[in-house]
Amino acid sequence: MSEVPAAPGRRAPHIHTVQPSDLAAALKAGFRDFRRAPLFGLAIGGVFAGIGTVIVLSLTIWRMPWLIYPFAIGFPLVGPFAAVGLYEVSRRLASGERPSWRDVFAVIWAQRRREVSWMAFVMLFVFWVWMYQVRLLIALCLGLVSFASFGQFLSVVFTTQQGLIFLAAGHVVGGALALVLFSITVFSIPMLLEREVDIVTAMITSLKAVFQSPVVMLGWGVFVTLAVLAASVPLFLGLFVVLPVFGHATWHLYRRALP
Repeated sequence: MSEVPAAPGRRAPHIHTVQPSDLAAALKAGFRDFRRAPLFGLAIGGVFAGIGTVIVLSLTIWRMPWLIYPFAIGFPLVGPFAAVGLYEVSRRLASGERPSWRDVFAVIWAQRRREVSWMAFVMLFVFWVWMYQVRLLIALCLGLVSFASFGQFLSVVFTTQQGLIFLAAGHVVGGALALVLFSITVFSIPMLLEREVDIVTAMITSLKAVFQSPVVMLGWGVFVTLAVLAASVPLFLGLFVVLPVFGHATWHLYRRALP
């Protein structure tokens, strides 16, 4: 059992090693919370499905279809922040309360003056870095070219040597960014929502929790990412279910790692 730094006068939270059984239990609890309060999950999942669809359609209209693929890959990066409302629903259900729209929205709105808002800035900055490096890699690997359609972009990427180099380099850089962001946010956002800690303490705690159970947590991160990507394929419609289930599950995993 390890301890992490905490603000003066506060007891440092204990970090429990996450086991595969914890992942299964958290996922089961996530499904249970979604069934108990489905409207919250469907609404929050629907909002982000709508945002994703609008952005994809906008990129198509603006004749930038080559950004659709990196956008879809990078979309899961903002998942933890998208689930703030779901964390609150799970917290209330676990405490025996009946969540209401008024209470959940009040908690979400209150985060604008708390540390969670800074975490949102960090996540959006990393997402911006991801999208920027994609454009840079396209220029370096494929040249200053434009693509008439998303299909043409995929054809160049998967059938040419330069395209495969771009694909490999992009996924290496993207994987590194995703690993860093996942490590510092997977538990920090639920922690900031529940406890009075600063953003640095929350990120360090989350990072230590991930490194204490690296294989299990990496597996969880990959599983969540693949599930969100699969849910994004049919115009992000799968996010109506996948996002709330994993949002609720992340809360329960956080409670197991940092009781």
